[in-house]
Amino acid sequence: MTDSLLDQLVAGIDAVLPDAASLRRAIHADPHLGGDEMDTRDTLTQAMDWLDWLPVAETGAYSRFGPDGPAIGLRAELDALPITEATGVEWASQRRGIMHACGHDVHMAALWAVVTAARELDLPVAMVPLLQPREEENPPGATDVVASGILEDADVQAMVGVHVQPQVEKGVVSTGAGAVNAAFDSFEITVRGRGGHGAYPHTALDPITVLSAIVMGLGELPMRVVNPIHPSVVSVGTFQAGTAPNVIAETATVTGSIRSFHEDDRAALHEAIARLAEGTALARGATATATFVRGGPALVNDPGLSSRADALLDALGVPVAGVPFRSCGSDDFSEYGQVVPSLMSFIGVGSDGGVGLHHPKFLPGRSALRLSAVALATNYVAATQLVRG
Repeated sequence: MTDSLLDQLVAGIDAVLPDAASLRRAIHADPHLGGDEMDTRDTLTQAMDWLDWLPVAETGAYSRFGPDGPAIGLRAELDALPITEATGVEWASQRRGIMHACGHDVHMAALWAVVTAARELDLPVAMVPLLQPREEENPPGATDVVASGILEDADVQAMVGVHVQPQVEKGVVSTGAGAVNAAFDSFEITVRGRGGHGAYPHTALDPITVLSAIVMGLGELPMRVVNPIHPSVVSVGTFQAGTAPNVIAETATVTGSIRSFHEDDRAALHEAIARLAEGTALARGATATATFVRGGPALVNDPGLSSRADALLDALGVPVAGVPFRSCGSDDFSEYGQVVPSLMSFIGVGSDGGVGLHHPKFLPGRSALRLSAVALATNYVAATQLVRG
């Protein structure tokens, strides 16, 4: 048997779905990077102008409606990515080099649909829609939201969200309990050698060859430092050095990311990366420094919320993943789980032609918008059951 509140929310979502799709297209066509999301925020707050909005985390906003007492937070991310879109649709990004390639446009429109559907209902627990900035940045926007104290001010007792995921079968929702995404940290390693002329390498100390050896070693670290049954990944994203083909550079720098599911592994990888960099450079007569920026922890879904959401989805006839999706991807939604029970559902959109998240052709269809809104509403109802006992 389905939940009557959820039935009403789904009916309301279906009634406003055409408007939600139009809002999604408008947001998609006008994307903004983290820290510059004011226009996107304003578009959404104006679309929900019956609510009183308060600022949070510089470029974000939140509101609250419903009865006094406990509340459920519903998060959507505002920021886009520095990617040039290649979808070819009429409503493609009008800002060259910026694109909603991670589905945040879908999440925002889904949040609007749920809030709009709930507007006229007698809610048992208040809703707190949160328009969160800088999900793609490190340090992330969720850290600032938590530090701001608004969760306590609004009496948020649980947080829920959704994220489209091409690695989940289209039309399927995954709400697995426990850790579903990894902790994320970034690092920078700089090697200092001795510059010189490319024709006389014996008079210089090439930092590029030293750093190359370090990069090769980074790929082996997880399997040598971390328990092999614990997921972990070390990736290099940039390598920068030199100014001319016949000049040996003075310095060389790489940046990369560390993803892990256990705090002990996280600390061990930081220590091992610093040791590898310093030791490899020292053995070759150079020096190296490694610096780290800690991101969010692992994203852990509350078991009670997960089981309730699965049961509600099943009653709606929405397919639930038999084996929950888990990955070394990361999301700063994990910050909310440090202070209140939280649930992130992954919305299956499939991967046509191998197109995935952060791809210039990534463009989930309208069915993903409806499923995202339905899953978000389901998570809210599951959270009301948990909060009310």
